[in-house]
Amino acid sequence: MEITRRAAFVTAGGLAVAGLAACSNAGSPGPAAGPGATPTAGGGAPGPGVPTGAPAPAPVVPGPGPDRTSVTIVGHRGAAGYRPEHTVASYSLAARFGVDAVDVDLCPTRDGHLVARHEPEIGGTTDVALHPEFASRRTTKVIDSTPTEGWFTVDFTLAELKTLRAVERIPATRPHNTLYDRRYGILTLDEVLDTLDGLSRELGRRVGVLPEVKHSTFHRSIGLPVEPALVDTLRRRGLAADPHVIIQSFETANLKELRTQVGCPLLQLIDAAGVAPADLVAAGDHRTFDDLVTPAGLREIAGYATWIGPTKERVIGPTGTPTSLLADARAVGLRTMPYTFRNENEFLPAPLRRGEHPGQPPEAAPRSTYGDAFGEYARYRALGIEGLFSDNGDTAVAAWAG
Repeated sequence: MEITRRAAFVTAGGLAVAGLAACSNAGSPGPAAGPGATPTAGGGAPGPGVPTGAPAPAPVVPGPGPDRTSVTIVGHRGAAGYRPEHTVASYSLAARFGVDAVDVDLCPTRDGHLVARHEPEIGGTTDVALHPEFASRRTTKVIDSTPTEGWFTVDFTLAELKTLRAVERIPATRPHNTLYDRRYGILTLDEVLDTLDGLSRELGRRVGVLPEVKHSTFHRSIGLPVEPALVDTLRRRGLAADPHVIIQSFETANLKELRTQVGCPLLQLIDAAGVAPADLVAAGDHRTFDDLVTPAGLREIAGYATWIGPTKERVIGPTGTPTSLLADARAVGLRTMPYTFRNENEFLPAPLRRGEHPGQPPEAAPRSTYGDAFGEYARYRALGIEGLFSDNGDTAVAAWAG
């Protein structure tokens, strides 16, 4: 049975159940899609809602869980499983799949504009290496204590970046996506918001946005902080207190500062075990993300954020046993949105990986082979997670609609 998506964000947490929502008129109108960005639409689903109940006891057995209204589905970099990420095609496809919002990573240009790129290094996501005029821009920068070689948004003006085209970031895993290489340009934050405005009008529902501040400490250290331009854009477009906008970051100090500047919800991203937020490292604070997910750490996060966005392995461990994180977060009023759900074998737990053909072992299958993604979603659905990031929004929507 086809389910129609008619939902909007409500309350300070964003993304909860509502009736048919009027599309936002904030900001200037813009195109809903670019060339080749009108793929076959995926099935829709009801809107998200406020979760209730406690996590199921371990082990999780796949089975009926909360209905679709209990989860916020975010298209990770749009529909990155099907189109080069952070392109108009990727965002448009995700919206038509029925996701509630799209995730937009933000990096600054040399002249202070914000562009949608996963990282400031763009050698892997654009065709910059094919431009001889930019060969001399290749360099090495130390970002969050890690030397990285390539081309960086901060060394280009917006006009220069506009001469580049997007390419598939992981072509060995997603060779079919390379069909769309060099078809789409680099988008500014305003262009992304214009695209979402157009999609909201077209689809008759609000498509939200989760801007992520990338490498706050690094960009601030070189005089190109992301946060002021982000806040200015949101204020100019009337979105600074909009629950359809959830600002995210792996760092902590910037979110605490943003809490005083905007009224929209904030999401504290939580990286893998043993990793530390760059701002804490720079400040000589020896805490890691492991400390942030203790009851004391979560209480601190609850003082400035509405959501946490942990790696999905922090919610269900490698053995398939749920951790206490979901319950601990709920105990202090936080909602949990784990990342990143993907269909391919390499991103799934070993028991859920599949061969390309019956009887073929998973390790012999091409990297593009899909595993039992629905089996993974079922585990998290049984726990009642409040949100999730997915590269394959159609699969996520179907997992909760079924």
